[in-house]
Amino acid sequence: MSVRARPRRTLIVAAVGAVVLVALVLLSLTVGARPIAPGVVWQAIIAGDPGDADHVVVLTQRVPRTVIGVCAGAALALAGTVMQGMTRNPFADPGLLGLNAGASVAVLGAITLFGLSRPDGFVWFAFVGAALAAGLVAVIGGRGPDAASPARLALTGAAVTAGLTAVTFLVLNTNAYALDVYRYWSVGGLTARGLDAVALVLPALLVGAVLALASARGLDLIALGTDTAAGLGHDVSRSRLLGIVATVLLCGGATAIAGPIVFLGLLVPHALRPLVGGSYGRLLALGIPYGAALLLLADIVGRIVALPGEVQAGIVVAVIGAPLLIALVLQPRRSTL
Repeated sequence: MSVRARPRRTLIVAAVGAVVLVALVLLSLTVGARPIAPGVVWQAIIAGDPGDADHVVVLTQRVPRTVIGVCAGAALALAGTVMQGMTRNPFADPGLLGLNAGASVAVLGAITLFGLSRPDGFVWFAFVGAALAAGLVAVIGGRGPDAASPARLALTGAAVTAGLTAVTFLVLNTNAYALDVYRYWSVGGLTARGLDAVALVLPALLVGAVLALASARGLDLIALGTDTAAGLGHDVSRSRLLGIVATVLLCGGATAIAGPIVFLGLLVPHALRPLVGGSYGRLLALGIPYGAALLLLADIVGRIVALPGEVQAGIVVAVIGAPLLIALVLQPRRSTL
């Protein structure tokens, strides 16, 4: 792609992403086992009637899951992009820091120790568990002669994830109640949470998004190589710390309200690079609408493929994301500068 053509291509991709996201938000509010006309949705939003069954469905189910889909999808896309830039690993995703594994152990602790049974009660446990796991990876990976190097972070993350996963399976194999409650949360989905759960993590998501967008220049320099970035006067350690904090806030908040959604944070930046190049400023900005759109699309597909039941969005993302990612990986490499 020529330098002159790139801004126009970026504007087109941004416009398409905005239109697609708006269309999917509308579909998310109208499509499901109980189809609801757009006019009824609008009436429910501006003047909801507690006695109208359609209005109740819109306000108590469709609106919360749509808001959760937008927030979690955008957050995971940002987190995945930051992780790939920070570690210079094109296959990095938020799980590289043990976030999903940490959230899972914390949720199991909430179930077994405190008897919580609803996903909206897991919000802070999942968030804190993800943050503690990422902090552990950062502390361990930051020691030694190759402190915070991409390979060291990846190996540390894999080791912490393996250990936490073993704890998860140990609890699940010895506690039938925990297994029954946990299995629904673990597949990732947008149901059974309300707007109150979103309100709890929204400040963290907003701060994480600001930090992620602010890290764009540093990630562009790190992409040139850590020695080159340092030679240009950039503080690589500071950028990595900023990236870790942003990822913890974004992925921790998203996992808390939507469960451990896989592939989304990995897929979105890969899909955008051939279209707009490798600038992290563009990838991060465009990841917001496209990440939100992908998770909403998965949720909508999950509502209609198994009527009158539903397939959780996390499963649909994995089914859609795996072949798409394979196709992207198999494409001939081309310049993304």
